[in-house]
Amino acid sequence: MNRVKLMLIAALVALMVSAAWGQTGSVKGFVKGIDGKPVVGAVVTLLDKTSGHKYELKTDKNGNVFSLGINGGVYEITVTQNGQPIFQAGNYQVKMGDENALEIDLQKAAAQQAAQMTPEQKKAIEQQQNEKNKVKNLNDMLAQARAANEAGNFDQAKQIMTQAVAIDPNREILWFQLAEAQRNVAIKSTDASEKKTGLTEAVDSYNKALRLVPNTKPEVMGAIYNQMGEAYSRMGNMDEAVKAYDSAASSDMPNAGKYYFNEGAILTNAGKYDDAIKAFDKCIQADPTKADAYYQKGVNLLGKATMKPDGTMNAPEGTAEAFNKYLELDPNGKYADGAKQMLASIGAKVETTYGKQKSAPKKK
Repeated sequence: MNRVKLMLIAALVALMVSAAWGQTGSVKGFVKGIDGKPVVGAVVTLLDKTSGHKYELKTDKNGNVFSLGINGGVYEITVTQNGQPIFQAGNYQVKMGDENALEIDLQKAAAQQAAQMTPEQKKAIEQQQNEKNKVKNLNDMLAQARAANEAGNFDQAKQIMTQAVAIDPNREILWFQLAEAQRNVAIKSTDASEKKTGLTEAVDSYNKALRLVPNTKPEVMGAIYNQMGEAYSRMGNMDEAVKAYDSAASSDMPNAGKYYFNEGAILTNAGKYDDAIKAFDKCIQADPTKADAYYQKGVNLLGKATMKPDGTMNAPEGTAEAFNKYLELDPNGKYADGAKQMLASIGAKVETTYGKQKSAPKKK
């Protein structure tokens, strides 16, 4: 190949590169935030929906962006920061062979958008902002009330939540937290009349929470009914307490065992042994692995024991089985020694096979 041919090839390559370069342009500009300061680390995405070309540019520490080799076309621009979109616009044209300016000023954009809004649109945005501010305020009040409750400042928590439900009476979480504060204030009170009044207020607030909670939140309904049952029991209204615990169990069936156990506990404390045994049976049916339910059932059965003429104890049927089942499920549990003593008191044996595995068959 002679020198003339080489020169022709070189010229052709130069023309091809020049032609290809002429089909692209560069983009240079900046992104300023709503506060007028540079937006650092934002991602500026250019998308040509016609051709599918897509480019992502990242702002530097001064909010600047720059890129070569952007295909000519009309692009849609999206700016995201921390994964959230903060600006979007269409019809950004990249001209081939030129340096195209890209100046994004969120402050100016917001002002221009506001100027173009109708009064109705401005009012809608103002309402949205007011709602956002209200929600933030309520979340702050919830946090303050919870902190006050944890610190034992129940009166302060009650005051905060009373203000919260006045701001927005249509949120179940606010009524629930108010009820908790009211219940805690009542429990702390040494005055019988104040205690009853406070617990009555708490039950009323729990009911208001229940009327607002969505059916898609069964665990929330269960929790509210559970606390209501406890409040009723402290009022001495055992019938309503049992209804509340039963409602908790039917509302939140995966946790039914827990609610029936609590029902059995308050009935035991009230000396209602037959009803307590029924509650613990329901707990066992809902959760056969709940060891404490067997122990408490045994305790209540033992409370119905009579004395034989020879001075030994005559325990109702099922007492020994209940204590031994507890030992089977939790042989080293907190009630293990008590269960063994109860068994000894009624002359029953401790089943020594509980907690042990059967030996493997011998190899031949």
